[in-house]
Amino acid sequence: MTSYGDDATVREILTGTGDTWAVVGLSTNTTRAAYGVARVLQRYGKRIVPVHPKAETVLGEPGYASLAEIPFRVDVVDVFVNSALAGEMADQAVAAGARAVWFQLGVVDEAAYERTRAAGIPMVMDKCPAIEIPLLG
Repeated sequence: MTSYGDDATVREILTGTGDTWAVVGLSTNTTRAAYGVARVLQRYGKRIVPVHPKAETVLGEPGYASLAEIPFRVDVVDVFVNSALAGEMADQAVAAGARAVWFQLGVVDEAAYERTRAAGIPMVMDKCPAIEIPLLG
């Protein structure tokens, strides 16, 4: 199995890239993976920014309908959308000046991975930060 993000990149994004995480696909639906992961990120001191067409307030944070609408810089864009849509989210993250991009477990777009890294942006794909962050110790 191909790994899209070595341990050093995972560690750097989780500990050194910054604490503002836009979570694309995050809504008030507590049964969705994005909600649980956002809660874990908050527990580890990250500020989460919900990005969803409904622009709902989630876990106490105001939401935005798109990455372009966020009026401040985000450090990491964490993508929970279908792989077919994820590449566009990576491109928007690069355009918005994000410092890193993270595609969740099961979200894979190799062309987007290559484009993002070619733009000089670290990226992890097909991994979950809520699984990885407790392993850092």
